[in-house]
Amino acid sequence: MDSSIARQSITVPAMFFCVVGKEFTLLQGIAGLPAKKGEKKLNKKTLFLVEVAVFAALAFLLDLASNFIFSRIWPQGGSVSIAMVPIFLIAFRWGIKGGVLTGLLLGMLQMISNPSIYHPVQGFIDYFLAFSVVGVAGVFAGQVSNAYADDAKTKGMSYAIAGIFAGSLLRFLCHFYTGIVFFGTYAPKGQPVALYSLVYNGTYMLGSFVLSAVVVVMLYAAASRVLVRKAY
Repeated sequence: MDSSIARQSITVPAMFFCVVGKEFTLLQGIAGLPAKKGEKKLNKKTLFLVEVAVFAALAFLLDLASNFIFSRIWPQGGSVSIAMVPIFLIAFRWGIKGGVLTGLLLGMLQMISNPSIYHPVQGFIDYFLAFSVVGVAGVFAGQVSNAYADDAKTKGMSYAIAGIFAGSLLRFLCHFYTGIVFFGTYAPKGQPVALYSLVYNGTYMLGSFVLSAVVVVMLYAAASRVLVRKAY
């Protein structure tokens, strides 16, 4: 492996941990500022929008880094990355609405920067829908927050992994469908299109799920008080 790529693969996760910790600390400080009754709701809305925007941008940067490293392995798109981690963090913090909106913004950023679009429907599913449904992990937001707040770390970890699995599975199903319908011509001769799509999309999605689960669990183990603290 090229030394510059090796250094990037090491520094990106380290930078991610640093940024997440500092970002949440700063935002929590803002949230803790005294506010009048009428301003409290506004502060909550503002904080929600700021967190969603910041973590969507962070997810986009993580995705760019992973695409740079793995683009030769999955030439039609896709890579093993921790780009979904910011979506999961917001989903567990704000629920489904936060997760879906963060995923949607990530899909929009990807669509603008360097899309692989072969058909409008495929583009919508692979970018807007696939990353939006990752935010469905927020269905476990209450369980994750309550478990870690009660110091039931094993329980919280189980709920977090369940949410990460649900979001990853839904995203995989989107890519699996477009792989069959729009990328079937790339399948090797004699190989069923469904099998090709399963292997192509399943390999990087499985890796992304495992990596995302490990990173999220590590973040909650290190800074659960910051991550589960109420943002309002």
